[in-house]
This record gives sequence, structure tokens and C-alpha cells, in this order.
Amino acid sequence: MGYLSPMESSPVHVLIIEDQSSTRDWLLAAVKSAFPEAECRLAVNAAEALEGMEQPVDLALLDLGLPDAPGLSVLRQLRLRQPEARCVIATIFDDDEHLFAALKLGAAGYILKDQSREQLAEMLQAMLAGQPPLSPSIARRLLSHFVVPVAPLPSVAANDSLTEREREVLLLVSKGYSVPQAAKAMAISPHTAHTHIKGVYRKLAVASRAEAVLAANRLGLV
Repeated sequence: MGYLSPMESSPVHVLIIEDQSSTRDWLLAAVKSAFPEAECRLAVNAAEALEGMEQPVDLALLDLGLPDAPGLSVLRQLRLRQPEARCVIATIFDDDEHLFAALKLGAAGYILKDQSREQLAEMLQAMLAGQPPLSPSIARRLLSHFVVPVAPLPSVAANDSLTEREREVLLLVSKGYSVPQAAKAMAISPHTAHTHIKGVYRKLAVASRAEAVLAANRLGLV
């Protein structure tokens, strides 16, 4: 989805695409609360949504579970026909498959249908300041998607377990030597130097030269 730039002004033409009447009423009330001057058009399926795209659309609120076609196909058509329109998904689907597929197609927000009218209105209004409308659980899911495991810091015990030759090759590698260059400086074969560096990786629980150098710095070896 990327950074959502602020809307230049409140949306005038709003298209609400939802087949459930009670949910349409919820969406309509939220839009009217956020943007009192907006002109809202309603569509109960994909066919009516496509008809609605023949007129200007500043903002669309789209259900993914439409009766006659996948909501994502409607989003794709909206992006093709009116690329400047913002589309906010309003759905019950909180799984990664639907979420990331919608964002990749250019959805400007992703709202679950467990928000109050007031909450939804606030989220929509925040688009004027460039804040993507996201349900809290969706925002947490997005953040967790980018969390990667952090390798544990090398221990003093690991430091102590390094042999003299392993320390020597680690010192040379940390100074920018390649393994073959380190082997030459140490007057050993490249194969032996590779064996030493593998021992360093294993004992310091690292997987690359860069991580080994970082571990060496942390342990005060270089």
C-alpha cells in the first residue's frame, strides 16, 4: 500500500459496494458523518459497481464478498478505470491472503466490519491527513508481517571456545580480507582457512562474514 498521501479535499463522489443492506446503511452513515457534502451512490453487486464507475469516483468502499464476482476483481477494474480513486476495503476477511492481495492491487485501506460507525467515520476522515484507514487488528497483522527473528548475541563462552587460528582468521576477515587472502597471510591452505571460518560461524551462531565481523566487534575481538 505504501504511504497514503493526504486527500486534497473531502471526497465528493463516493461509491459504496455492499450486498448486505444493514452493512450498506452502516457504511453510508459513516461516510455522511465523515464527509457531509459527499454524494453517495450504492451498488449491491459487481455489475452495479461497474456501472457506478462510469461516473466520477473519489472514494469507494468495497466489500470483498460480493454475490456475483470477487470483490478483488472489482478493485482491479476500479484501479484501471479510475486510478485516482481511493478504495477502502470493508470486509469480514481478516486473513493474510485477502489482506495482501487487496493491498497489492492498490487498496487505500482495510477495515473489518466490527468497527462502530463513529470509528469508521474517524478512520475515513483521517485520510485527509494521509492516514490509511486500518482496523487495529489489521495494522498489527501488517506490522507482524515485517518482524524477522533476531539472532542471539554471541556469548562470552562462544568467544572463549574459539581456537587461536579461528581468532586469527576472524581478525583478518574483519579487516576486509577474503578467506583466500586470509589463508595466504596465515600461510595455510584456502581449504584450512574455510574450515576455520566455518568453526567461527558455528561457535558464534552466525551465517555470514558480515555477522561474524559484527559478533567480533561485540566480543571485543577486533
